[in-house]
Amino acid sequence: MGNVIWYIVCLLGVLCHQVCKAEDGSQLWLRYARVTTNEAALRKIHCPYHDAVASTAAVELQDYWRQGDVDLQLNKKWPKRQPDGYRIRSLGSKTVISAGNSTGLLYGAFHLLRLQQQGAALHGLDISEKPSYELRMLNHWDNLDGTVERGYAGHSLWKWEELPGVISPRYREYARANASIGINAVVLNNVNASPLILRGDYLEKVKTLADIFRPYGIRVFLSINFSAPALLGNLPDSDPLRPAVAGWWKDKADEIYRLIPDFGGFLVKANSEGQPGPQDYGRTHADGANMLAAALRPHRGLVLWRAFVYNPSAEDRAKQAYQEFVPLDGQFDDNVILQIKNGPIDFQPREPFNPLFGAMPRTSQMVEFQITQEYLGFSNHLVYLAPLFKETLDAQTYFRPEAGTVAGITQRGPHPISAIAGVANIGEDRNWCGHHFAQANWYAFGRLAWNTDLSSDSLAREWLSMTFSPDPTLVNPLSELMVKSREAVVNYMMPLGLHHIFAFEHHYGPQPWGDIPGGRPDWMPWYYHNADSLGIGFDRTATGSNAVAQYRSPLREQFGQIGSCPDQYLLWFHHVPWNHRMKNGRSLWDNLCYTYQLGVDQVRNFQREWDSLERKMDAQRFKEVQSKLKIQARDAVWWRDACLLYFQTFSKMPIPAALERPVHELDELKKIRLDLKHHN
Repeated sequence: MGNVIWYIVCLLGVLCHQVCKAEDGSQLWLRYARVTTNEAALRKIHCPYHDAVASTAAVELQDYWRQGDVDLQLNKKWPKRQPDGYRIRSLGSKTVISAGNSTGLLYGAFHLLRLQQQGAALHGLDISEKPSYELRMLNHWDNLDGTVERGYAGHSLWKWEELPGVISPRYREYARANASIGINAVVLNNVNASPLILRGDYLEKVKTLADIFRPYGIRVFLSINFSAPALLGNLPDSDPLRPAVAGWWKDKADEIYRLIPDFGGFLVKANSEGQPGPQDYGRTHADGANMLAAALRPHRGLVLWRAFVYNPSAEDRAKQAYQEFVPLDGQFDDNVILQIKNGPIDFQPREPFNPLFGAMPRTSQMVEFQITQEYLGFSNHLVYLAPLFKETLDAQTYFRPEAGTVAGITQRGPHPISAIAGVANIGEDRNWCGHHFAQANWYAFGRLAWNTDLSSDSLAREWLSMTFSPDPTLVNPLSELMVKSREAVVNYMMPLGLHHIFAFEHHYGPQPWGDIPGGRPDWMPWYYHNADSLGIGFDRTATGSNAVAQYRSPLREQFGQIGSCPDQYLLWFHHVPWNHRMKNGRSLWDNLCYTYQLGVDQVRNFQREWDSLERKMDAQRFKEVQSKLKIQARDAVWWRDACLLYFQTFSKMPIPAALERPVHELDELKKIRLDLKHHN
């Protein structure tokens, strides 16, 4: 009966919210109803600890918990290998949250509030949680001028010109949202880093943010420019093996830790896309990383060294990171973690997992996902990314019989600290992410970083019930829509293993014909699809680039044979004849046509499903999402027509008569020039 009453209260609260105020999405999933004075008098929150994080946990419960007494208890016998874990138990009429540290108490408090918000049963509780990763991180690609590289939700949250004197209330709201889903680390600035972030006046600004984040259990990291000693320190170069350079970094680390004692460390993009690095001086990635690691080691700081590297060459771009880093296995210091993108190219709508995972057993590895939708329709397309995250995390590498998945490898490396990162999709827009449903990707990343075993469907249901309503007539259809949305975007953009055929630079919209005069081949769409009169796809088998050899058996054999390669990776690994007979009996060409049309139809179905739920939510968010779905539906047709009409010039085969006709002409599509910049 209590659950029914709470469910009714939730529904009434949502309805009241719809009537009483416009809904701009700024509350994210934290739509707790504050307790009244009378409710507060009926329960007691007991917290005998007075540090900032424990106090934050107590305040959250004091303000929003309405289901009886709660005791917060630190347990000195808590397992040291389970940092930030907690246990929630019902003991008589009260609830006890116990943990080994104050951060665990905070996460336990948010878990309890999450259960209350969803209308779950709150008696007989006995819940034990521990995080899958010790370091659960957002990487912000924010620039000091306020722009955000690959940001589609407005300018940066960080107002560097105002800090440290003016503090936006959104800094605390941001920290609270992260803590509620277990994120405990933030890189504040772009991996294409300005050296100015290490200047004294900027470090004072960073300190202000670190002080705001600390009560929420969040540590600050910085991306650094490898040439900072020369650019800031007036040294003749930044050679990592020169004592003066190493000394400069040691002094800079000491300076940072005097200001920010719990500073996390450095994220480094080096010798990639024109960024400086140790190879400029004939040194290796390990030389550069270890020099920084030595400067941070006295403070227990970490170096997160990105493995996203590729250079103009005749070699298959998908192979280059593996070729560059595998020979360095075992050469990195123990406070260095190699940060590896989920796939071997660049955050595509679908890629096989990066073969670096499991290929360096003596090197700690972490997976990097992109939450911001650089290649997935920016903030215009509804694309729920939990299925993409899960596809990588659950991928079996065959590195070892047990825990051979990407998740298992990155959670159990040689370094005692395990880590995972997501490139943030957050900006100054009132709804934080540019699209109301893009909030779900921030949420799902944090929850999966906490527990990789959670399912895409359960996370969609959690987020919907907390963000919109626990009403099952809303949650059931929308969770199904969300889970299907990633596959839909693959279908209307790049099915069957096609990849990187976007418009040059800004990556919005199709441009399979793209060719920039004087541009590098590996920037061009034709480099990846290789369409000709014989077929389409990138031959990465033994007869081609042999990238398939970077995967362990039995994957290399499975991917390497056209008959056994999964359809979803077929054109990633094979150049396939247009008339090749697919497993479903259709030719490759017909299969492409049907799959592109399926993607269009799926988005149109999303529109119908959304429109049917108008009366179940506030008018503002309904109309804003409805408007975005119209854009997505038009874009899906644009993608279908552009790709099929262009590839048809090679296949010379008709679009099956049962399918919808293209509504564009190829020449018209080739004339489209979007006014989109590299920075939003």
